[in-house]
Amino acid sequence: MITFIRKNKRAVLLTILVVLNFCLAAFGNETINGASAGDAKNKIEIKDFMFYPPTITVKSGEKITWINRDDEPHTVVSVGKKFQKSSALDTDQEFSITAGAPGTYEYFCSVHPKMTGTIVVQ
Repeated sequence: MITFIRKNKRAVLLTILVVLNFCLAAFGNETINGASAGDAKNKIEIKDFMFYPPTITVKSGEKITWINRDDEPHTVVSVGKKFQKSSALDTDQEFSITAGAPGTYEYFCSVHPKMTGTIVVQ
């Protein structure tokens, strides 16, 4: 009888440890996802031959990143050469800049000029 109780205690403790491990893993992923969600606010996806979102507002000094989700190459080119232009971005390639002085910056894709976007820097 004593052996049976000891084995049950071990099984219960092991089960508790496994459940706690799963809980920690789940909360750990939420923390990681929460951190990346803050970074995502300055991400612009290129998909369906459009920039999403078409307009973003950032603070001076913040990083802005474009990522190409289309199967076609795209570029990011500033109207008036107000920031560095990208090379042709293939699928899943990224291009980043740091927001400069406050103002409104328009940009487009030189491969597909109807694709346009706007950055408002505060």
